Parts: sequence; structure tokens; C-alpha cells
Amino acid sequence: MSVAEVLVFTGVGRAFERREVPLPERLSAGEVLVAIDLATICGSDLHTVEGRRSAPVPCVLGHEGVGHVVASQRLGVAPGQRVTWTLADSCGHCSPCSRWRLPQKCEHLFKYGHAAWGDGHGLNGCYASHVVLRPGTTVVPVPDGLSDGLVAPANCALATVINALEVLPDPCERVLIQGSGLLGIYAAAWLKCRGIEEIYCVDLSAERLAAMPAFGGQPIVAGQAMPLVDLVLELAGTSQVINDGVRCLRPGGHYVWAGMVHPQTPLDLMGETVVKGCLTVRGVHNYAPRHLVAGLEFLAQHQQRFPWAGLVSPPLKLAELDLAFDLTRQRRWQRVSVRP
Repeated sequence: MSVAEVLVFTGVGRAFERREVPLPERLSAGEVLVAIDLATICGSDLHTVEGRRSAPVPCVLGHEGVGHVVASQRLGVAPGQRVTWTLADSCGHCSPCSRWRLPQKCEHLFKYGHAAWGDGHGLNGCYASHVVLRPGTTVVPVPDGLSDGLVAPANCALATVINALEVLPDPCERVLIQGSGLLGIYAAAWLKCRGIEEIYCVDLSAERLAAMPAFGGQPIVAGQAMPLVDLVLELAGTSQVINDGVRCLRPGGHYVWAGMVHPQTPLDLMGETVVKGCLTVRGVHNYAPRHLVAGLEFLAQHQQRFPWAGLVSPPLKLAELDLAFDLTRQRRWQRVSVRP
């Protein structure tokens, strides 16, 4: 019987545990077995490992991945196809799925890399040689010519940014991005390709800010006056930036929050400021399948325009996952990658 190799998270402060799991002999209707070619470490994975985000233990972490189909019980998905997939599996029938266009808030949501070991086949995350995709997971063929390192983070960071920027104010000529990590880089590049000429960026890290001009962003250094903008995009993950963002918005401006995904985000914001400023505030979490499809199309169209190759580390072996997390903490790369 063939087996899969998995690296199991068993708790904060513990090394990942290598296990072998039998590959399923038979898939249920709609399931797809994928051999993972590359996975990357998202910030939420690091938060889990360091105890800032809860997860069932034991579990297989990792949700940013790309691979090829080994077996399929789904029409249109065939063995040998190179694919990526949505980070969440949704039922397609509840109100969030069918009425509100929010499948990422499905009443029966399953998220890869966040599920208990005993849920289903156990092959629920990307820090493994294989993953079993469920019937409500959108599987997206990878366009020819896109490298594994370019594709893997698209099914989290890039798709989330495209969701955040799906609705822009009218007019939208100036944008401020708070946070210059991978999401900020994607946001600058996406906005640049949509014709936004003035894209400003703020971050506490001078090193991260220095990378932004190559993707269309203009860094704002300490002490520099903040511009008045049509849109502010929060990707910093802290509520400490919110009042600064509000002060930068023109009357009728839009503020999109996408980085504050943990409980340590108390707000000190007067309702009067939002009302009298005629501001629109929108919260964004994860994405719908259409955003992932749009992300891959964007990468295919603009893979030569931006220096994407420098964002993801050369792959480490899956067995070196602990080392990969150590490299993630050093923040040399926007994403550190592992390969089975």
C-alpha cells in the first residue's frame, strides 16, 4: 500500500513529527488526491506554531500549495493536471454560499491546514506529500509557465488581496497600503496594473519598504507627510494603524481592513469620524473561488512585469520544516518554501 509522508504539529514548542499515512484506496465522489509539489509558510502558520492562533492538535498545517492530480472522482479534474485549490471547502447550499456570495463563511466550512488530524483521511494540510481535496473545494488548473514558487502563495495571500480590492471607490487615484509584506506587494502590483498611479506604502520595516518600488509602491518614510487618499488598505495586522489611516482618507473615502485577523485588535475610533467623513469601512477575510481564478490569470498576464522570483525562498526539504519556520522568523524571504 502506498503511503503519504506528513509533518504533524503536536503543540507549541514541539518539533514537527514525521508520520506515514496510508493513501486512500478509494476516493469518495468529488474528492481529488493531489501530490504536493511545493508548499509555502503563511504568516498564520507561524502564528499557530508560536501560539498566537489556536489549532486542533495534532494536525497537519499548511494551506498554500501547488501540486499535480494523482487520482480524481470529479468531472473535469484528471490525473496529471497541475493544480492549486481554494484554502476552504464549502457546502454550496447554505446562505453564505448561495445567497451572500461568501463561501468562505460557509456554515459547514472546512479549512486546509486548520483541521484536526482525525477529520476525513487526515491528509488535510500542505506540509505533506499529499492532500485530499474535498467535493466543495474549487480546483484551479495552473496556467502554463508559472513556477511553483509563484503559484503556491496565490491561494491565500494573492486571492485575499484581490478580494480586498474587488470594490474601489470612484474615483480612485491615490491609495495608501499599510503593511509591506507579501500582501502589500501583491496589492501594489494589482493596483498598478489597474492604472492607479499613486500607490503609497507604510511599514515599520525599512527593508520591506525598500522592496515596494519594484512592484509599483512609493514608500513613505518616517517624518514624511501622509497624503490624502481615496482608499486605505490595512494589511499590517494591528489596530494601532487605524487612526492614521482614517486621517489620510478624503471625504467619502474607503477603508478596507484585511490584516487584523486575531483578537488583539482593539479600536479607539470615534463613530463621529466615520459618519461625518462619509467613510466606507469594509472588512475582508479570505476569499471566494473567483478571486483565486483572477489571481492566477493576473500572474499569467504579468509574470514578466514584476520581480516575483525574489519573493519565495529556494525550497527546503519537507523533513526540514522546523528549519523552514526558523527562516520564516528571520523575515529574509516573503515566503519560505518546502518540497516533499
